[in-house]
Amino acid sequence: MKKENSKTVFIASIVLSAIVAGTAIIFSEGFAAFSGKLFTFLTTDFGWLYLLTVFFFVVFCVAIAASRFGKIKLGDDDSEPEYSTVSWFAMLFGCGMGVGLVFYGVAEPISHFVNPPSGMGLTAGTEDAAKFAMRSAFMHWGMSPWACYAVVGLALAYFMFRRKKAGMVSTVLEPLLGEHRMDGWLAKLIDVLAVFATLAGVVTSLGLGTIQINSGLNFLFRVPVKMNVQIVIIVLITLVVVWSAVSGIDKGIKMISDANLYIAIGIMLLAFLVGPKVEMLNNLTNGMGQYIQNFIGDSLAINPHGDNSWLGSWRVYYWAWFIAWGPFVGVFIARISKGRTVREFILGVVLAPSLGSILWFSIFGSLGLKLGLDGTLSMDQLKQIAAQPETGLFVVLNQYPLGKVLSIVAIVLLCTFFITSANSGTFVLSMLTSDGNLNPPNNRKILWGILQAVTAVGLLMAGGLKPLQTISIAAAFPFIFIMIAICIAALKAMRQDPLMLPVHDPAKK
Repeated sequence: MKKENSKTVFIASIVLSAIVAGTAIIFSEGFAAFSGKLFTFLTTDFGWLYLLTVFFFVVFCVAIAASRFGKIKLGDDDSEPEYSTVSWFAMLFGCGMGVGLVFYGVAEPISHFVNPPSGMGLTAGTEDAAKFAMRSAFMHWGMSPWACYAVVGLALAYFMFRRKKAGMVSTVLEPLLGEHRMDGWLAKLIDVLAVFATLAGVVTSLGLGTIQINSGLNFLFRVPVKMNVQIVIIVLITLVVVWSAVSGIDKGIKMISDANLYIAIGIMLLAFLVGPKVEMLNNLTNGMGQYIQNFIGDSLAINPHGDNSWLGSWRVYYWAWFIAWGPFVGVFIARISKGRTVREFILGVVLAPSLGSILWFSIFGSLGLKLGLDGTLSMDQLKQIAAQPETGLFVVLNQYPLGKVLSIVAIVLLCTFFITSANSGTFVLSMLTSDGNLNPPNNRKILWGILQAVTAVGLLMAGGLKPLQTISIAAAFPFIFIMIAICIAALKAMRQDPLMLPVHDPAKK
């Protein structure tokens, strides 16, 4: 039956992905219009639900970590972590955030700086707008997105390593659905949607990374921004991705993730040394204070009667995107977390990378905001950076000493981040279409690696990745309810864990 389920999920996933991607490529304009309207409807009419759900995930993670369940091992009681803490962090961080930080690290704070939301009394280009920009960036890349990943990853790691179940998203719902329904249509549908969301997320990341690498090469070395160049970049990256995925987690993926982490630390240190150090430290301190002080209010803030366009374009959009990525990142994090305690898992997956993201924005966000506040760049130039984030990083770095060196390192980092996300995605897709096999066959990894590349090239040739990203976020709407069910199922399972049951002591008779 398991082989049959695996085959069904694999074929259905391929067919669904081919239909959606093919429609996006062949009927690009109509598909873009439809996906845009669907997404606008969901984020406008259900923005409140996204806000409540993501806030619930944060509360759930904090409560579980602080509770008695925190001491449960994700594995046997005597199991030890498979990977060092540094490598574990490098892999989960690169998979969950990497390319996004490089893409938006400079551009997002500038965007909030030049275009703050109406109704808050903020004037574009002012110090108050700059403070709001950092606070918003911390909010969007802090604990909330990581909590979306953690609820899936924690439940799946518990079931895979503690209960010895298959590494499928549907597996964690067994306490609610019952074992007899694990072969039913609902379980298969959940797994197929998880595969589609993963493929769409990886392809979008692949395309965005390619565009930014091409833009960086153009800015530095006048390499033309052309489709032919982008295809070459995708092919070269795909070769490395497939090699690292086939090599396995212990070799290829771990090695690239470790290198990725050290390059990221290196570019942050270099940017700190050449940038406005006092402003960076002040932004870190003030931004952290604002983030912590306003966390509950910002998590649930929505205008009941007025304009919510900024909220829909940023916060709700991000929350929808991170929920869509929840199955992909959650499955990969679960796979590398055997031997950790529940408490260690949550601290490592929610708190540690949130601090890393906050530190990143404190440094790179300050680089951009400083140029706006001191008049080095005009408001029109800043608006151009906000509109074209793929080049914004390089424009800003060019204003500082060693700008060309920083830009070259940023391109290398983009490549490694982008490879980390793609090879993690390839591994997860192979797992999810091999009945949760923790070491899926190489032929499946090669197939998914090629399909990712072909889909990315096709969408770029058709005019862009936005429609696929939009439809994948819309299609992931049901994951709101699936992920809430996962939290309930995980709590129910952990309450029945042998470690949580009272120990029977014959001496007390």
